[in-house]
Amino acid sequence: MKLIHLSVSASTSVLKGCRGWRLPVAGLLLALLSACSGGANKPKPAELQSVVPVVPVQQVWSARLGAVNFPMTLSVSGSTLFAAASDGVVVALDARTGRDIWRLSLATPLAAGVGSDGRIAAVVTQNNELVAIVEGREVWREKLSAQAYTAPFVAGGRVFLLTADRAIHAFDGNSGRKLWTQQRPTEPLVLRQAGVLLAVGDTLVAGLAGRLTGLNPANGSLRWEVPIASPRGINDVERLVDLVGPVSRLNDILCVRAFQASVGCVNAERGVLQWTKPADGSVGLDGDERLVFAVESDGKVVTWKRADGESGWSSEKLRFRGLTAPRVVGRSIAIGDASGFVHLLSREDGSLMNRLTTDGSAIVATPTLAGETLLVVTRAGTIFGFQPQ
Repeated sequence: MKLIHLSVSASTSVLKGCRGWRLPVAGLLLALLSACSGGANKPKPAELQSVVPVVPVQQVWSARLGAVNFPMTLSVSGSTLFAAASDGVVVALDARTGRDIWRLSLATPLAAGVGSDGRIAAVVTQNNELVAIVEGREVWREKLSAQAYTAPFVAGGRVFLLTADRAIHAFDGNSGRKLWTQQRPTEPLVLRQAGVLLAVGDTLVAGLAGRLTGLNPANGSLRWEVPIASPRGINDVERLVDLVGPVSRLNDILCVRAFQASVGCVNAERGVLQWTKPADGSVGLDGDERLVFAVESDGKVVTWKRADGESGWSSEKLRFRGLTAPRVVGRSIAIGDASGFVHLLSREDGSLMNRLTTDGSAIVATPTLAGETLLVVTRAGTIFGFQPQ
């Protein structure tokens, strides 16, 4: 079955504005984008309030990467940051100083962000190739059966990849030899957005449609499967329930989002669902020992109690500002917006604690921590390093 890919920016407005349409899958994307994009009716972003910094933050460095137009995921190993640009430039930077450790141009456009275990870095090209890099040198390149929008996950000397045809692949990190593939049922629509792929203990955990799935990383055999959301509605758009990253992990408990359907928490050691709640968002989440933090499609920041899923505080200060997923940073959560600002909100009540400026282009990746440095990447291709004081 041929897959149709929805971009995250288009899919959010499409799915919000076109519930109930009956259209054939062929040509579905074109029809929806032309008829339902919102145009002049697009909501006006909330005006920014003045802020007295409660948490002092200093920009300590910036580095040029290159424009980013794909689902960006940053990878951090110790004090090393791995990042990639759309034109195929892959870099390893010292997250403390912003200085290059190495920089490599693959001379081919990329489709997904970079994953690394600190030694092997891996990216996916628009030509459906998985490329492995060690110390700034390409060491192997393997052709894929489908495109990938989720950054590779590198662990235990292996490179794992989630492709858009709902397959998970494992490759030997040194040679690129394919070790196994786990293929799950496919649907005609997938998101052009980073999904869920990580390890919890000795289990490889992946998001496959609306299910969180635990696999044996040695052979790909299924250990458990937990539904976070089930397909609903009468057409393929309404039935799209992909899980999106990032996730919130606390020990063995993973809390995840199903695209514009729900959030839920799962015990990933036993493969047991703890709770789910309806939620209308398109980006992943983060959390601490008490709360799970998330951003809804309209820019409302919401929280749930991690223990039982009951509602916590919410904030409408950043509505319609094109927000990233949140990242816990000390006493605050950091959220980027489409105007290049990074907002720090209190973990306790959502009050504004600071606002950081970048280059004025959209923040394209969830803000990421490397030690005490907060890392931010813009669409124009600048990486910023900030340090809360």
